[in-house]
Amino acid sequence: MNDPSPDLLSAHRSDDSLTVSLRGAWHINSSPPDFTTTLAPQLQSGAPPTTISFDTSDLDSYDSSLISLLLKLHRQCESTDTTFDRDSLPTDINDLLEMALAVPETEEAEDQRDRRFFYRVGSASLAIVDELLDLFNFLGECLFAIGRLLTGRARFRHRDFWVTVQESGAEALPIVALISILIGMILAFVGSHQLSEFGASIYVADLVGIAMVREMGAIMAGVIMSGRTGAAFAAQLGSMKVNEEIDALRTFGFNPIDFLVIPRILALVIMMPLLTVYADILGILGGMIVGVTMGISFDQYFNQTVNSLDLVACSIGIVKGFVFGFIIAGAGCLRGMQSGGSSAAVGNATTSAVVTSITAIIIADAVFAVLTTILGL
Repeated sequence: MNDPSPDLLSAHRSDDSLTVSLRGAWHINSSPPDFTTTLAPQLQSGAPPTTISFDTSDLDSYDSSLISLLLKLHRQCESTDTTFDRDSLPTDINDLLEMALAVPETEEAEDQRDRRFFYRVGSASLAIVDELLDLFNFLGECLFAIGRLLTGRARFRHRDFWVTVQESGAEALPIVALISILIGMILAFVGSHQLSEFGASIYVADLVGIAMVREMGAIMAGVIMSGRTGAAFAAQLGSMKVNEEIDALRTFGFNPIDFLVIPRILALVIMMPLLTVYADILGILGGMIVGVTMGISFDQYFNQTVNSLDLVACSIGIVKGFVFGFIIAGAGCLRGMQSGGSSAAVGNATTSAVVTSITAIIIADAVFAVLTTILGL
């Protein structure tokens, strides 16, 4: 890359005015001068100029590199209350600069321009506070909507509810079955390899049964549904927001929480415990397949599994299914309602829904682990 040419730009200070001389041919391949190292120091000095004007009498040709420098200079002048004399620029450059200024600067560009530590910490803190306020507001609206549902005042189409039940239930069975069987087989294979060294291979049934019922069944079903159904909820609501369908519902007097969110949350809260039990059974079946190939008879494995499980262990997994279902549906709907008005925003909302729901599931499972340990369950 060529070094920036100092002959293309010079600045002359006269009292409170700064005259910027532009000369020669400005092309991006010839490494034109950079704003940060040429003009920015003079604007950030102790006594910045009050007016900036331009001398373009020796300017030959130019491309976007010149417009980029002038755009940065104009934004810097706005931040320092310095007058930017656009009339001293040629008409064609002035028109291009006006077009560039018509597009507002994005938040990402502002963040790239200002990298101060406390600024970034403060921005992150304010963003966290805003996220928490949105979360509490969403939870409050959901609670009021559930109250209206219980009193028969919530309005939504029951056909949409049953469609959501089918999509988040029956249609999810194949992928849940595949993952659960594989998880059960992996647990059994790893457990049998270790337990066989102590002559206790039969206890692989206890390992797989307890692990699937208490932890892995609910967690794996939750992770699968986060990527499958939670992302779908966010994409659906985000697309509706882009198409202004949610605004149309409000215009016609429908509460979007009642009409869109509650049916999805209710459907997933109902189906997740059933999917958890389904995952538990198939995970145990996968472990049984490995156990039988390791020399344990079917009857021995079955009896050992039944003896190792109790109602408390099974109930813990089912309760987790209820909680995880609410988390997944709530995260998907929340991110969908927060989506911006573009296709890129819908994609970001979908990604955020998956990350949020999986993170919340892991945190909730950790809370369950602590509580069950304290209660001795």
